[in-house]
Order: sequence, then C-alpha cells, then structure tokens
Amino acid sequence: MDTKLDWSAYSEQGMGDAYAGIPKHGGDFAKAVAVCINSGHCEREQRGVMCPSFRISQDPQQSPGGRVKLLKQWLNRDPKAEPDPQLQQALAQSMDSCVACKGCKRECESNLDIAQIKAEYLAQQAAMSRRDRLLAQLPYLLYRLPWLAKLIRLRNRWPLLARLVDKYLGISAQLTLPVPANKAFAPKRQVFAPYRHAQPEPPQSVVLWVDPFTALFKPQHASDALHVLRSAGYSVWVIHPQSRPDQILDSGRSLFSKGLIEPARQQAQQLLTVLAVHVHFKRPIIGLEPSALLMLREEFLSLGLGEAAEKTAQQALLFEEFLARESQKSDFHLDLRPGPFKQPLLIHGHCHQKAVGAMKSMRRVLRLVPELKFDFIESSCCGMAGTFGLESEHIEQARAMAEQGLMPSLRAQPNAEIVSNGFACSYQISQLSGRQPMHLANVLAGCLPAPKAKHRYY
Repeated sequence: MDTKLDWSAYSEQGMGDAYAGIPKHGGDFAKAVAVCINSGHCEREQRGVMCPSFRISQDPQQSPGGRVKLLKQWLNRDPKAEPDPQLQQALAQSMDSCVACKGCKRECESNLDIAQIKAEYLAQQAAMSRRDRLLAQLPYLLYRLPWLAKLIRLRNRWPLLARLVDKYLGISAQLTLPVPANKAFAPKRQVFAPYRHAQPEPPQSVVLWVDPFTALFKPQHASDALHVLRSAGYSVWVIHPQSRPDQILDSGRSLFSKGLIEPARQQAQQLLTVLAVHVHFKRPIIGLEPSALLMLREEFLSLGLGEAAEKTAQQALLFEEFLARESQKSDFHLDLRPGPFKQPLLIHGHCHQKAVGAMKSMRRVLRLVPELKFDFIESSCCGMAGTFGLESEHIEQARAMAEQGLMPSLRAQPNAEIVSNGFACSYQISQLSGRQPMHLANVLAGCLPAPKAKHRYY
C-alpha cells in the first residue's frame, strides 16, 4: 500500500503485542488503525463530541470502533483477490458518515485519529465527484474567479438554479449558500517579512494568519482581531491569502479533508515558506478559524514536511489560546469595558477547538470582560462539518446532529447572542436559526475603545 500521508509516528505502535491486531497490509497506516482496543467507549451515550454519526444512527458501523473493524478487513484482504463489493460498500458508507470532528482523537482512550485515517482512505480512492473537487478548491477558485461570487448570489435568488445545482452537483437546494463579502480582507499596506529580516525585532511581535474563509466571508473578524492584538500592545505582522501576488496562501484544509493530499502538501509548503522568517524569530502564529490554524499544528506534521512543519506547529496558536496564555503575564493589559451585548452570551465550540482543549481558553478570555455573563452550549458536532452539511445526501444527518444539543439550546434562549469561532458552525447556526453568531474577536473588539487611527500593519 502506497500511503499518501506520513504515518511514521505509529511505527512502534503495537510492536511485541500479540493482541494488537495489526492488519497484514498498510504498514504504519495499519498500525494507526490498530490503536483501537475495542472498548466500546465510542458507542456509549455520553457528553462531549464523540461520535456524532453514531449518536444519530445508533449503527455500530458508523462509530469509530465500527470503522476500525471494517478498515481491518479491508487491510487484511488479499491484494490479488477480487475485491469484496459488500465490504467496499460498507466501508465507503461508514467513512462517508464520518464528519472528521476529532472527537475520537481526544475522547478515545487510545486517541484513535479517524479524521486523519479518513483523509488517507479518501486519498486511496481512484475517483472523486465533481462536487468534492469543486468544494475542495473553493477558496482558490473564489480568488482566481471572482465571478463565482455572483453565481452564488444568483443561485441563492433563483430556486430553479438551486435545484439544478442540487441535481447535477449534489449541493442541497434547501440551503442558502454563504456569499463572499463585497471586499475581502487584504491590508492596503503590507510589508513582506523576508525584506525586514535584518531589522531589529520589535517587542511583543506576533503574526496574525488570516485564512481564506475568514478573509473572503468574514473580513470583520480579521479587522477586529487585529484591533484587539494592537490594543494589547502587540506589533502585528499580517499574513493573508493575497500576501504573495503569485500565490493564494491557504492551509490546505479543504483539500486535505477531501483526500487531495498532494495539492494540500503544496499549499502547506507555500504557507510554510512565507511563515519561515516568523518561525525563525519565534513569533507566535495566531489563527482565527480553528480548522485552518489547527491544520498547521497537526495535519502539517502528517504531510512529510520535515523540521519546518514541526517548528511552525510549536508556534501556532488559536486566537483564544494566545490571549489566554498572555493574560497570565503580569504586563498584559487590554482595556476591556462592559460590552453592548444581550447577556448571557451563548458559546458554541467548534469540534476542533474542543479536540485540543481550547474551550478552556475561551472561558478564560471571556472572563476578562467586565460584567460579562455567558453560558457554554453542551453539544457534539453542529453537523455542517466543513461541507458535510451542504451535501444533498447528508443534509438530514447534518440537521439531526445539530438537534443533539445545539438547536435545543438555541431555542431555549431565543433572544441570546451567540459566539462561534468556526465558520462552518456559524453558517449552520444561521441556516437553522436565522441568527448570526459573533466571533470571539468581535466580542472583544466591541468591549474596547474604537481605534483612534487606521490600523498600521507592522
């Protein structure tokens, strides 16, 4: 088996254990699958994230443990024998229902990483639908083909066009697609870091990495985050998708999640090259979108990108993680005041935030705001999960996932304002409730004095 990802981290997994159950084929990938100990923890009713697809179906094959059993059969098969169509179909359906929430990686006793295993599985498949290829490349296409934004607006206005897109691409006509902002986030004045390499390092210098979805759809999030960081006294280097005129800088998350590993690796390498000088100076790399920033911290390590990826991962932090860490320092100051919000705020966590324990950082940062009251929503995946909830065959599953905790909590407090850092989560909430969530950066910026002058991009 020619694996597309680097699974060497599992090279010693199960060695010398006669009961490890490592499949015959697949090398270190097979060892990553075999970390499951069949405890059944993923199939019990519980709090937390794991496992959204099992929770709504109660089908053991749609649990992490069920996927492992099917994967082991697949990896134990004789490569020369005719494929078993029933096994192939069962495995395809099981992997298709996985929303790559990473709940199993955090909550499983063995830290089974089905999200990454799914990316490898998809990469091994020969065919990919037009829809998946389109959605995987959407950030790049929206920058290179601006007329696509107009097409999205037309599709949202014309039910007939929405039905045609549903029929031929499998993007559900039941949803209004997110529309890019009139103007993407792109600072007018930006000095590229490589040309400042020799100059003295300013005190408290950080990097704000603005991913394509934030830049295209939620530019105010980036502007507010920049205001917050500068108000706290940091010199901010801004890296955004158009920081290099000949490239569209992206983490590669959309490509990776669809199994397009080589294009994702190329995007990762481009971003690492731009970030290299900042990594050299040990500047924190701060991200706003959980799935994009955590791609730098986790998935880049599986792409075989060497020391550059490892060093970048060590310096990559979510916006809330960075502020929570800095707030513990004696010289940290942010002139936060009571904000103009309906209280209590409802806080919904992105699955990847939960998977890395970042909700504790959210709580700590929100407590910095005087007189602010907030409640955390106890829920599993919202169901959107990247593009999962857009897809015609998954829309009912996606809505059922939202009903596991998120939507009942929102209905219980119909007038509450919502905070959700994940782009897909916010979109799902807006579609199902008609309410527009804020990002943590919006909350903090709303509690600060307005900037006295235009932002200066250091």
